[in-house]
Amino acid sequence: MLHIAAESLKKGIFMETKTAFITIAGRTNAGKSSLLNALIGEKIAIISDKTQTTRTRITGLLNVEGTQLVFMDTPGLHKAKNKLSEYMLNSVKESASGVDVVLFVFDCTRRMGEQEKAMISNLINAKTPVVLVLNKIDLLDDKALLAKKLSDLCAEFDFDAVIPVSVIENDGVDLVLEQVLKYAAPSPHYFPDDKLTDRSETYLAAEMVREKLLMLLKDEVPHGIAVEIEKFAERDNKDILDVHVVIYCEKSSHKGIVIGKNGAMLKKIATMARRDLEDFFRIQVNLQCFVKVREDWRNRDGIIRSLGLGE
Repeated sequence: MLHIAAESLKKGIFMETKTAFITIAGRTNAGKSSLLNALIGEKIAIISDKTQTTRTRITGLLNVEGTQLVFMDTPGLHKAKNKLSEYMLNSVKESASGVDVVLFVFDCTRRMGEQEKAMISNLINAKTPVVLVLNKIDLLDDKALLAKKLSDLCAEFDFDAVIPVSVIENDGVDLVLEQVLKYAAPSPHYFPDDKLTDRSETYLAAEMVREKLLMLLKDEVPHGIAVEIEKFAERDNKDILDVHVVIYCEKSSHKGIVIGKNGAMLKKIATMARRDLEDFFRIQVNLQCFVKVREDWRNRDGIIRSLGLGE
């Protein structure tokens, strides 16, 4: 028995590892995905100035000296207008259940809404630790306003901690990391230590294309767009990655906007997306984009699930 124990120690079997599960929640456009990317140190979640950019939970993984931090970025809180919105809000509720801590990201330049307050109250009542991350402090010229906002929110809610940050300037992100490490408990690691996310390469590729659609198209178009990967394969000589993408629109008029005059808009989208794909996958990419119409797909359960956006 002693011999077995000694051999186990040599192999590191008894080395203590820790894990913490952290949900990142908050209103849409508060900076949740930007915070996830900053914490992980890699861009695994797309960002844009459009609302509801994040449509489903994205898991980011970070290993710090034997501790595995499992961050779950969630869709932003918003008023549901279709079945896809309902799925998104359900994803937020499920992701905040049974975790070690919730990082509630709040845009300090605006007032906290009732939906945000209700979620915070429910979490605290359920004995879930909540850390308030006050983002965008770089946009406040009058720091007295920040101090008052801190005072008012702390008087209303019993947060575990409140951390003012500017994610875009990487100011205070280290304090967030320092705080979440306190919630780690002895546990095996649930994901390989060399992983950055639980999402597939095809999911990441589709999101990179959708990010460019969000960036370049008019406000009324991007919310009705979905992206699906039809082909994702390296050629036999391993020097080119072929990626074939289908962009789905809800209306024929939207299809024309995505393609643009003489195909100019689609070409611009594909060029920008290809650069990101090549930077991320470190290989030359042959990206082919096609546009199709699936009317009212955001209210059709079958399509929502086929695109990996449902329950």
